[in-house]
Amino acid sequence: MSDDNSHELGNVDDLEEGGMRVFEDIGDYGIVVCRVNGELYALEDNCSHADTPLSEGRLRSHNLTCPLHGTSFDVRTGEHSGPPAYEGVPCFKVEIDNGVAVAFPLNNKTSNDDGYGGIGGMFQTR
Repeated sequence: MSDDNSHELGNVDDLEEGGMRVFEDIGDYGIVVCRVNGELYALEDNCSHADTPLSEGRLRSHNLTCPLHGTSFDVRTGEHSGPPAYEGVPCFKVEIDNGVAVAFPLNNKTSNDDGYGGIGGMFQTR
């Protein structure tokens, strides 16, 4: 099931409902895997607004809220709820192969890019 872009995460059966687990060695920022309603979701562990680990925030249903300024990101799509974030974050599909979780990038970084980052202006950290 794996390919060049996949990331083996190992066994995540012990990840509780509403729980999160960080995998720091994937990509530039690591990814955070979340279990919501029995499903596994993963996204880049970095707020697109302020380079803050999203895993330090709060997971409510399918929304992971940045601990710094409160923007929420949908763990299913990576879409952001609005300012101060100027775009979504990369998201991963998680599949289980013989008891091992594998993450596949979806390359769906979402944006309402008008060139100015919306109401938040040009504040950008990457």
